[in-house]
Amino acid sequence: MDLKPRGYDKVVELIEKGATVPNPFSLDIGDEVDVARIAGKEVILYPGCRIYGAATVISPGVKLGAEAPVTLDDCRLGHGVELKGGYFKKSVFLDRANMGSGAQVREGCLLEEEANGAHCVGLKQTILFPFVTLGSLINFCDCFMAGGTSRKDHSEVGSSYIHFNFTPDGDKTTASLFGDVARGVMLTQPPIFLGGQGGAVGPVRVGFGTVIAAGSILRRDVPEDGKLVAADLPPDFVRDRHPFKYRGLTRIVRNNVVYLANLVALEEWYKKVRRPFFARQEMGESVYEGALEVLAQAKEERIKRLQVMAEKVPGADPGSREFHERGIELRELFTTAPELSGEQRFLAAFQTAAAGARRGYIETVQGLTPDISGMGVQWLEQIVEALCTKADALLPTMDLFRDQH
Repeated sequence: MDLKPRGYDKVVELIEKGATVPNPFSLDIGDEVDVARIAGKEVILYPGCRIYGAATVISPGVKLGAEAPVTLDDCRLGHGVELKGGYFKKSVFLDRANMGSGAQVREGCLLEEEANGAHCVGLKQTILFPFVTLGSLINFCDCFMAGGTSRKDHSEVGSSYIHFNFTPDGDKTTASLFGDVARGVMLTQPPIFLGGQGGAVGPVRVGFGTVIAAGSILRRDVPEDGKLVAADLPPDFVRDRHPFKYRGLTRIVRNNVVYLANLVALEEWYKKVRRPFFARQEMGESVYEGALEVLAQAKEERIKRLQVMAEKVPGADPGSREFHERGIELRELFTTAPELSGEQRFLAAFQTAAAGARRGYIETVQGLTPDISGMGVQWLEQIVEALCTKADALLPTMDLFRDQH
């Protein structure tokens, strides 16, 4: 009787490459896993871990399962990532990102450098910029969060926080934007703080430097920077429920359009700014490709959710009727980014600033002069504004940005 576990030969190959596997017989590696996409240097795979998926990439310095077994399925991990216990599927973790035990990170997540969470964190379709920190017992699906400048100055979500991302009508047009891409990528903005034992009813937008007090349930946008918000519970009421009525439809569509436009801007940032930094690293190109796939999937998810809602809208008034009839056309707006005059000026300045020093991505961005980072913010904001303007023109009766001018 052959008692060798599945993938035993692959485990042996990993050990020969230099990986540390304390209990080789406890490791399960799927037949589809390509060992060439798993580094050996300083990789530690603790007992009980399961590694699946043809797309899986494990870079040097990764540690899996230090607190509890890890199941990894089609994820791409950058250098020094630590996943201490839990389930991780079809997501990307950049250098030194880490999650505590009990995590469930499902498809469509992108955790950038040193983004992290404590124990029992649930994520799906979520993007966290560098250094963003999540406490324990958190559900933070369908969110984008930026803010902060370093490991000591970062946006944070307090323990027992919930992002409410599902409606009684079965919709998920609820993605929330905490910060924004254009300013967030520059690592110059004050952090956002979401107090523990609280939540947000998506979709909401929150500005940089804003603090939401512990215990608050946020039900409205706070797009201005630097606010302190303590949200009271609404007064008790009982009234007739009207399914698919969609009070506040314009705000819901507007926030989804802004979210999508930010995703397009981030996609451009990866393609035109971040790629050379990935290319320098072992496994870097594969991790980069995974990040682009996540961003493409994020756009597809948001468009799909908008179109499902458009089909449900009854069309009782001109605005909702227009959205019902033309919502399907929103897909074309977010396929590619518009070409803008400020792009080449910023890219030339950025490349000059990055040349020669061979610094990492984070150090390079942190070292940009205010003039250069300002050019980058302007370019990315132009992308967002151009796409929002096109969406506004597609749905003129809704007048999506009437109260934003």
